[in-house]
Amino acid sequence: MKNLLNKLALGTAQFGLAYGINNQTGKPSREKSLAMLDFAYKKDLRVFDTARAYGDAEEILGEFSESRGLGGAIKIITKLKSNIISEIKGKISDIIFGNLEESLSRLKRDYVDGYLLHTPEYIREDKIVSALVDLKRQGLIKNLGVSIYEEADAIYAAKLKEVDYIQVPYNIFDQRMDKSGFFQLAKKKGKTVFVRSVFLQGLFLMSEDKIPASLEKVKEYLKSLDEIIGRYGLTRAQTALLFSLENKDIDYVVFGVDNLEQLKEIINLAERPIDGEKCFEELKNKFINIEKDIIFPSLWKK
Repeated sequence: MKNLLNKLALGTAQFGLAYGINNQTGKPSREKSLAMLDFAYKKDLRVFDTARAYGDAEEILGEFSESRGLGGAIKIITKLKSNIISEIKGKISDIIFGNLEESLSRLKRDYVDGYLLHTPEYIREDKIVSALVDLKRQGLIKNLGVSIYEEADAIYAAKLKEVDYIQVPYNIFDQRMDKSGFFQLAKKKGKTVFVRSVFLQGLFLMSEDKIPASLEKVKEYLKSLDEIIGRYGLTRAQTALLFSLENKDIDYVVFGVDNLEQLKEIINLAERPIDGEKCFEELKNKFINIEKDIIFPSLWKK
């Protein structure tokens, strides 16, 4: 099996926020975040995903890039602030340009490799898409795209000629994009596909006693998962990561970490992938219709 490191994209939500249901330590210090970025770069990770919504993650990523003199050696993807068009009065193109300008300042860059809409519905707004196309024409963004949640938005984006990047949720329990035919359509249309939530915000890695009562029914699914992967001698972390990494229709897997040890483990798994095709096929057949209140973290009761 080949090394799959080139398909990893490090997400930075945890660097700016106390993020994830399995996060026991909270937001890491700036020094620890920079150390993780350094380690990722030394292990040849070159794509970093961030957003205006991730606290000071853009600033930390900008400090990392500038202080190490990396410039164009790394690719940075960020996102338009969620719901910004309805929150701020003014010309749409000016609002978007202003938001991008602020991100570029924090990132200490003249351009970003990818600029995504963080509000999926915006991809259906011609004025918003036109404003992004204009920014691309100016060289301020290299690729425009959208981060989505629903299959219909993913299909719509894949058909839109202006879209370059599409980021979707995908994991063992959330196979909606497989069933919808999105991956095949995106490949046919020449889109670059990023998947996120491969660990379902850490839910896959939690022990039974740590799972909150509001997610009680997920315990049965995890037991079934353990039974299947146990027959193949795989761990949950291995399976969750490689389920997406080994999918040929996926270009990048965006993952986040709380600490350096987690980062090292994930990189190690990507460096030494296993042939899990039979296991993955069994998982696809087993977990084909999982309830939305499990696969959508936004629906989890706090």
